[in-house]
Amino acid sequence: MKRAWGGILLAVMLAGWALDPQVLRAGGLRIPAQAQQALDTIYAGDPDGAIPLARALQQAQPEQPLGFAVEGEARWWKRYCGALEIKYGMVDSWKRSREPEDEAYLRVADQVVHLALAQLAKSDTAEMHVYAGMGWALKARMYGLRGENRNVAHAAVNARTEMLRALELDPQMVDATGGVGIYNYYVATLSPIVKMLRFFMGIPGGDKEAGLKQMEIGMNQGVLLRVDVRFIFAKSLRQYDQKYERALAIAEPLVERYPQNPIFLLLVGNLNGELGRKQKAEEYFHAALKIPACSEGCDRCAARVRELADSFLNSLH
Repeated sequence: MKRAWGGILLAVMLAGWALDPQVLRAGGLRIPAQAQQALDTIYAGDPDGAIPLARALQQAQPEQPLGFAVEGEARWWKRYCGALEIKYGMVDSWKRSREPEDEAYLRVADQVVHLALAQLAKSDTAEMHVYAGMGWALKARMYGLRGENRNVAHAAVNARTEMLRALELDPQMVDATGGVGIYNYYVATLSPIVKMLRFFMGIPGGDKEAGLKQMEIGMNQGVLLRVDVRFIFAKSLRQYDQKYERALAIAEPLVERYPQNPIFLLLVGNLNGELGRKQKAEEYFHAALKIPACSEGCDRCAARVRELADSFLNSLH
C-alpha cells in the first residue's frame, strides 16, 4: 500500500465547498470533490491516509454525516484486510472474534446514523436516508465479520428501510438502489441459519434477480457506494453463483482504477486462477507482493496480503 499523503487545510476546504464546481452528483446525492478524494485514497489502498481527510470533512461540517461515513469506510477496509484468509479456494474475510478496535469503528458508524437522523428531524430528505442506511450498513459489516447473525439482521433491515425511503423520495438515488440490491441478493442466497432467523425475526425477503440488476446500477452510477457495490457484486458472483467470468469482468475495473490496492489484486488473481489462467493469476499475485507496506496501522494488512499471495502462488505450481 502506498504511504498516506497530506491532509487538506481546513480553510481551503471550506472555500472549496462553496466555490468548487467539481461537485459530484448521482440522482439527488451530492458530495464535494474532497470527499471523493478521500474515498479514492481508501480504494487506492491507503485507508490510513484517508482518515485525516475524513476528519477534515467532519471539522468543516460537524453536523453532517458525510465525513463520518468516509471515516467508517476507511476503518472498515482496514478491518477487512486484516481478517483476510483463504477458504474453499477463495480469498475473503470470513469470520473473526471481537477486537478492541471494533468499538471505535462502531462508534463512528453510530455517529453516521445519529447525525443523519438529526438532519432528518429537520427535513425528510433522500440524501439523509442514504447516510442513515450507510451507518447501519457499516454496523452490519462488522457484525457479519464477527458472526453475530441477529445483530447483522437487525442492522441490515434498518439499512434496507432507510434506503427504500430514500428511493421513495428520489427514485434516481442510485446509491440507495445499489444498497437495496445488496440486501435483495444476500437475503435471497444466504445460508439456512440466516433463513431461519428470517422466519423468527420477521426479516423481509429478498429477490436475487432484482438484486443483481440493482447492484449493476449502483456500481455503474453510484457515487458513495459504487466501489463497494462493484466489489461485493464480484465476490457474490464468485462465491454463490460460481460465475467466474462475469465476476472477473466486474472486478477488473477495480484493479484498472486502483492498481495499488492489494485486496483488488488478490480478488482478480483468484478469479483468474479459478478460470485456469495461471500466468495471468501469477501476475496479479506478484503485483500484490510488490506493493510496499503503508503506515504502522496497516502492517497487519500488508502481512496478510503477502501471506495470501504466497499461498496462491504456491497453489499454482
